[in-house]
Amino acid sequence: MYVDELLNDEKISLDEIQYIKSKLETKVNEIEELTRITTNTLSEITHYTTVAIGPNDSNNLIADVKFVLLGTRVLMAVFLTENGEIKETIIKYDEDINQNQVDGLNYIFNNRLRGKPLEKIDKPMEEYILSAMTDQADVIKPIINQINRTLEKNDKLYLEGTSNVFDFPEFSTIDTAKNFLSILDTKQQMLEILNSGLAKDINVYIGEENEKEELKDLSIITFKHTINGKDLGTIGIIGPKRMDYSKVISIMKYISKKLNNED
Repeated sequence: MYVDELLNDEKISLDEIQYIKSKLETKVNEIEELTRITTNTLSEITHYTTVAIGPNDSNNLIADVKFVLLGTRVLMAVFLTENGEIKETIIKYDEDINQNQVDGLNYIFNNRLRGKPLEKIDKPMEEYILSAMTDQADVIKPIINQINRTLEKNDKLYLEGTSNVFDFPEFSTIDTAKNFLSILDTKQQMLEILNSGLAKDINVYIGEENEKEELKDLSIITFKHTINGKDLGTIGIIGPKRMDYSKVISIMKYISKKLNNED
């Protein structure tokens, strides 16, 4: 099968290997920064447009919840996931809260949420949390509302090399250029594209294999971004149908090996 042949083809130069090593050896403290560096590196080497999203929240389990009192009426909530991701938000109150209340929140939220997916807190879970602190509903409800607002914005897209594709003659036509820009401008479409991969590390969609009409003149290669088995999200390369598939896949595979210290 053609795609299987692509997956087995190693096509990466020594200069490119050295460049990837130098980029990925940059010290980072956050997963988001690592994803940004990886996305940028792929775009710079392939000269195609690269897009990435973070891990699926249903696979991103909460490891710890911490509430910190920043003032008599200001509370910070910090969520740490098993993937090493950190989410934080600020909650403001109209009345004073004290450290004893914060200690209670730390105990209850960890007891109820630790090991659960980092998703919006639904009504049954809200009632479950409130059942443990019925006298603190005025403190808990603003926390849940603010957490849910924060997680609604959680689908962050990383985009690199947007203008790169216009160096290819296929994108000189108005219709193709408009379709490409329309896809990039619609966040939901990009999320659907990156989340549509089959149960394999690398997925290749060539032209007409793409379900959406706007993608018929494009090809997309996606791969799961993981480190030591932890899901860091999905990265996709968008380019013309005649893109150098084996080169792109070789680079993706090498970056994955470097991130996992396999070479």
